[in-house]
Amino acid sequence: MHIDWQHFTPWASLGGGILVGLASALLLLANGRVAGISGILGGLLRPVRGDVRWRGAFLLGLFVAPLVWLGFGAMPPAQVDHPPLLLAVAGLLVGAGARFGSGCTSGHGVCGIARWSQRSLLATLCFLLAGFATVFVTRHVIN
Repeated sequence: MHIDWQHFTPWASLGGGILVGLASALLLLANGRVAGISGILGGLLRPVRGDVRWRGAFLLGLFVAPLVWLGFGAMPPAQVDHPPLLLAVAGLLVGAGARFGSGCTSGHGVCGIARWSQRSLLATLCFLLAGFATVFVTRHVIN
């Protein structure tokens, strides 16, 4: 195993994890809602009265956060090594998986496990195993 020490960012990762945890806890305490992105977005696709404002604000925050980051420094460089069609198919598969799994990695992995949900623990284990298998197949079997 090789660690890329130039891109190893434990403090930034810890800070981001703390912010995600605080935001998730705040949403749960203030609104009684789980901060799962697929559920929040899905709720906007089938709007319920009185439920649109907080969902829209949450998603708007996802787009505003990088702009706030720019106030402190340059954005980290993004490198995409795969064709757009492959990325689109992967995104559709992730969306289908979130639908079949009754939630996404953020809802199950961050919020569900923190609430000691057995269903979320199982879903997160399935997400991780599928990710491990995908990386193994794409790096060691296909290539």
